[in-house]
Amino acid sequence: MDLSIKIKNKTLPNPVGVASGTFGYGEEYAPLTDLSKLGAIYTKAVTVEPRPGNPLPRLVETPAGMINSIGLANVGTKGFLEEKIPFLKTLSCPVILNVAGSLEEDYAEVIRRVDFQDAIWGYEVNISCPNVKHGGLAFGTDPVQVERLTSTLRKLTDKPLIMKLTPNVTDITAIARAAEAGGADAVACINTVMGMVVDIHKRKPAIPAGTGGLSGPAIKPVGIAAVYRVSKAVNIPVIGLGGIMNADDAVEYLLAGASALQIGTANFIDPDTSGKVLAGIKKYMREAGFTKISDFHGYF
Repeated sequence: MDLSIKIKNKTLPNPVGVASGTFGYGEEYAPLTDLSKLGAIYTKAVTVEPRPGNPLPRLVETPAGMINSIGLANVGTKGFLEEKIPFLKTLSCPVILNVAGSLEEDYAEVIRRVDFQDAIWGYEVNISCPNVKHGGLAFGTDPVQVERLTSTLRKLTDKPLIMKLTPNVTDITAIARAAEAGGADAVACINTVMGMVVDIHKRKPAIPAGTGGLSGPAIKPVGIAAVYRVSKAVNIPVIGLGGIMNADDAVEYLLAGASALQIGTANFIDPDTSGKVLAGIKKYMREAGFTKISDFHGYF
């Protein structure tokens, strides 16, 4: 059984990774799960300079998930290189750095500063965060800007470049095709869906930012539909995420066209979800007679 996934000139050992923003920089989860079994760690986003993030509270539960408005709080590139890379170097699983910014130059500068690090397997470019005033969605909803940004970053690195797409657009396939045209090696979809919770007793939004990113089981059908449509629109691998809570959810994504997966909100409930999902995928493959991940594809 071959669970490996090739992106550009590198290989992920298995399809199940952990989503950016839900797993810190890996060290936080080391006492809780076996990191060596992960297909990849997609790190918490890193910007050029440190960011304090949005005012508290930043999280609120919903009936089928949660809304967050973290605001890309992170240690910045200097802090990442000094404080996070030493631990990440010790890991056997691929480390994919999530890159964020407010301007095109910001994304480029992050990659310029860190690309020499062998511990970084590749990049996931966050052009889809709904929780910052500038950048994020400002890039991810415009195909012209997506292609230009991807092309700019493509020239800065030989490592795999994954563009993370937002579902908060009219046609996600147009954005995916723009990323592919710019030189992306894969696309990840979806990021969170814009949502809002109102505290009826205080008569105001439950989080100071007002709106935030909805994740968890509520968005799984949105994510699967996006993967299905995008996988038919591009010729590069599609990484699926959004509401994967168990192996059955993961198999749905794979059958819809995903080549790899990310576990997000479920990490907050069970830090070992990724291991259990991988075991469930293997069981499904044995029972279905599948020998490789591509055997999932092409049924519809």
